[in-house]
Amino acid sequence: MRPFEFPEVTSVPLPNGVGLRVGRMTQLPLVTMTVVLKGGESVLADPQAGLAVLTGSALEGGTKSRSGPELAEAFENIGSGLSVHTGWDSTTVSVTSLADRKDEAMALLAEALLKPGFPPPEVDRLKSQRLAAIQQRRMDPGSLADDSIAHFVFADSVPYHRPLAGTPDSVGAIGPEAARDLWSGRYRPEGAGIVVVGDVEPGEVESLVRSFFGGWDGTQHAARSFSPEPRTREGRILVVDRPGAVQSEIRIGQVGAPRSSPHYFPLQIFNTVLGGAFTSRLMLNLREERGYTYGIRSRFGFRSKAGPFVISTAVATEVTAPAVREAMSEVRGLVEGGPTPEEVSQSRDFLSGIFPLQLETTGQVAARICELLVYDLPAQFYATYRDEIRGVDLDTVREASRAVLRPEELVVVVVGDGKEIRDPLVDLGLGPVEVISPT
Repeated sequence: MRPFEFPEVTSVPLPNGVGLRVGRMTQLPLVTMTVVLKGGESVLADPQAGLAVLTGSALEGGTKSRSGPELAEAFENIGSGLSVHTGWDSTTVSVTSLADRKDEAMALLAEALLKPGFPPPEVDRLKSQRLAAIQQRRMDPGSLADDSIAHFVFADSVPYHRPLAGTPDSVGAIGPEAARDLWSGRYRPEGAGIVVVGDVEPGEVESLVRSFFGGWDGTQHAARSFSPEPRTREGRILVVDRPGAVQSEIRIGQVGAPRSSPHYFPLQIFNTVLGGAFTSRLMLNLREERGYTYGIRSRFGFRSKAGPFVISTAVATEVTAPAVREAMSEVRGLVEGGPTPEEVSQSRDFLSGIFPLQLETTGQVAARICELLVYDLPAQFYATYRDEIRGVDLDTVREASRAVLRPEELVVVVVGDGKEIRDPLVDLGLGPVEVISPT
């Protein structure tokens, strides 16, 4: 296995509470500058769902001194562009440019973040786009299945039960003032970080950040607290009825583990064995041996609180019940019996081998450093990542899976023709089967 070293990261605390992290990558004359703010959609109650996503998108709509097109043109003039991403736990605002244009790029980044305009026409345009996207998700079977499994896994008190980008009612109520209020309360230096990765010197970056972000002040509003409670602790099957559908979208899930879990690395190995690689048990069974599907995968949604564990696939209507049976059998078998030594060894090699491929650009490395800040991970977390993966053994995988997963509590959601698939699903004996209409 080829050697790999995560770029050395210099940490510089700033007087206003911002944590500055600088990583050197000198292979190319590029630099990625990212401001990461703790608190994404999970800090909002259901009536405000989607507000964090829309507020982040609205940063590209212009500043107090430039319209949206003028801001875009200013970035284009230096061969760059603004990128905003809002998830459950954070919002990141990034720009990548040539290293010799970093002063101009950081000036524009600071202007977009610290002096947004939130012009009403732009906010209304983004809201219309978001409402159209929500409607489209409801008509797409795969998206409908994803949103449905989240809703039926998590209790209503948990923000994860709803779509990340909100609902028609919550998004429809958003206006420029709501976006401006969220920005005022959440886009503050307390708990925030600035990550700069590329062909730069730490001292030069610190001086630059102090110039453009030194006057950034204020404290964040208190984050909303919640516990990731499951909607139910009993196995059940929900059929979201789509009469006449020739294919079923299947999701099987339950509450998983948080990003801070001590079982994080063993769960990575477990998931690779189950459904996280092309040679996983689920793929070999449902695709290669039985021909039920073109692909099936499993994943853990590691978040600040315990996110979802989900198995996803799509199959023909007539093999819906057999596919659910086989997927459930594989989960139970792996949790109860554990993986083989060969499976653990192959998964360790796979995850260690692909790790450097996920850190080839300044943007990829910056994103990982942002994770250190958002989840309060040790500074050397990614520097020792491959050693931690290679240190996982058979016993720790067994222990982790049994501590986190409860096969008897798995919830099954199937988006398909209820009339055709209900009775075969009842015959599986996995729990009550309920046919519901899409909402």
